[in-house]
Amino acid sequence: MRDIGRYSDELNIKAYAVGGYVRDHYLGRERTDIDCTVEGDAVDFARKLARKFRTKAVVYERFGTALVPIAGYSIEFVGTRKEKYLPDSRKPIVANGTFEDDIKRRDFTINAMAASLNESTFGNVIDLLGGMDDLKNRLLRTPVDPEITFNDDPLRMMRAARFAAQLGFAVDPAIKEATGKLAERIKIISQERITAEFQKLLASPKPSIGLFFLYDTGLFKYIFPEIHNLSGVEIIAGKDGNIAHKDVLRHSFKVVDNIAQKTDYLWLRFAALVHDIAKPTTKRFSKTAGWTFHGHDEFGARWMKGIFRRLRLPMDKLPYVEKLVRLHQRPMALVDDGVTDSAVRRLAVKAGDALEDLFTLCRADITTKNHGRSSKYLDNYERVFQKVIDVQAKDKLRAFQSPVRGEEIMEICGLPPSRLVGYIKDSIEEAILDGIIPNEYDDAKAYFIENKDKWMKEFGDG
Repeated sequence: MRDIGRYSDELNIKAYAVGGYVRDHYLGRERTDIDCTVEGDAVDFARKLARKFRTKAVVYERFGTALVPIAGYSIEFVGTRKEKYLPDSRKPIVANGTFEDDIKRRDFTINAMAASLNESTFGNVIDLLGGMDDLKNRLLRTPVDPEITFNDDPLRMMRAARFAAQLGFAVDPAIKEATGKLAERIKIISQERITAEFQKLLASPKPSIGLFFLYDTGLFKYIFPEIHNLSGVEIIAGKDGNIAHKDVLRHSFKVVDNIAQKTDYLWLRFAALVHDIAKPTTKRFSKTAGWTFHGHDEFGARWMKGIFRRLRLPMDKLPYVEKLVRLHQRPMALVDDGVTDSAVRRLAVKAGDALEDLFTLCRADITTKNHGRSSKYLDNYERVFQKVIDVQAKDKLRAFQSPVRGEEIMEICGLPPSRLVGYIKDSIEEAILDGIIPNEYDDAKAYFIENKDKWMKEFGDG
């Protein structure tokens, strides 16, 4: 950074490291992406700097910024400016501004500190808005009235949730109040930017801090209404006293926190958030059974495709999340010692490579404060997990499919590619899962030869 400062001196330009780099330096957090502000033409400065260090600047003319990779760091340069969104526009209006304009346009005081890079003042921190005190007090505040800050860029409301969760900071009550008033304004922000902030929030050490902010301020109504709708405890007067079901929203947030202690994998954390997403739709009260949510696992899994599309989530992660939502109830059904190997095989095959993650989710799903009950549930899951592992290993069920492949079925039966070929393959696989034949090629082929005429007739009759 000193070399950049010396070069800016040669060009008689004032340069500063700003924002997250300065904040994280004082928090003891390392980072390799650095934002720098220069008073003047940032793109021209970046190009000259890139030539000086024999690297190449990546220029974003539309935004007036440039990225220069130097010695393993990604350094982005921008000129001092001011920007704001019009009421119905998703694109900010950007104009040149003073250094003070640039500082005041930033989202939070802890991100509004700058450190000089020029040689004579190198490392001096310019803190016009009390960001250092807020950093020490672990408090999130906006540089100006939060209604102005969030009106200028509504995505900052999402960033408040994200930073609170990432850093474990308290949020200024004025921020919550302003977010509650302006929550609907989030709709002018592109879905991609909203989703990027939401994913960073989920990746934080304790996501529930940010998740509760989104719920309490009403943001969830606009960015993820299915999560907003999880809240609510309904009480029914019964013969032996009132019967209530637990608040699914609080339970789901707790499950996310539990799983965050076990894994950094974003999509397992997302599955934890949405595993009970269909409970409000399937909620019923029975005088004999109390509150029930029959089918919420299947309904929830079916909702995932629409949710992924709406949130612009990567579709290649959809099957994994669908699988965990669909199966998260199954392991508890296998606790009984009388459960057949067939049922265990089916779970192993359906879970496939996600088996361990499924059980991680099941363990995280235990949120009871009764330690005895919690220990009992955990012990049950360990027993079931071991059952599944044992059967999976014994029956060679990883990446399971019929040992007799479709090409061989078509050749022996004289069939073209068709649904009938799939029906025969499924019949062989069912026989293996039911324990009628072992998962071995010779046994499966003999069973196929013995039953192929019957299956073809059954399919034709169907």
